[in-house]
Amino acid sequence: MLDNIPYFPYIVSAFFGIGLAAATGFRVFLPLFAVNLSSYLGWIPMSENFEWLAGLPTLIMTGIATVAEILAYYIPFVDHLLDSVAIPLSTVAGSVLFASQFADLGTFPQWALAIIAGGGTAATISSGFAGLRAASTATTGGTGNFIVGSTETAGAGFMTVVSMLAPVIAFILSIIFIVLIVIGGKKLVKKFLARRQKLKS
Repeated sequence: MLDNIPYFPYIVSAFFGIGLAAATGFRVFLPLFAVNLSSYLGWIPMSENFEWLAGLPTLIMTGIATVAEILAYYIPFVDHLLDSVAIPLSTVAGSVLFASQFADLGTFPQWALAIIAGGGTAATISSGFAGLRAASTATTGGTGNFIVGSTETAGAGFMTVVSMLAPVIAFILSIIFIVLIVIGGKKLVKKFLARRQKLKS
């Protein structure tokens, strides 16, 4: 019945892609590794243009990168260095994962959608957690960063699994995360401007 809905496969693919993009906003390589492993095992079909994402060499590289990224975020100072590159990397990863679901659209619409929806989602969530880590460092001297790092890893794993099993729920959660980050970001900016105004006066 649902298959009779116009463009239904594209809608599901969009939900799936956005959910995975959101997962890369938490951790760059864990969602890539999960998709790579699922494709390698034949659970997720992959088009010819993205066959590399289902290959063994990519599986090994993303597996190593996943472990290295997770462990590195528990090392003081290194976590902040990673934040400086996490946003562009997550944007690329989110775009790639989103684009992999729309290989039959044509190159331009495929990557235009991927950059806007996938990359935008990943960048927003990654930026939010980078700001949260900076706030944690400023208020706890870095001792609270362990919690932030663990939350990011758990969030990446959770969003990846939900995206694969229930794309609609993953999409809804992604929107909620984005809204919370935007609202939280506005509040932080207002606090910063108010504090700056007090210092001037």
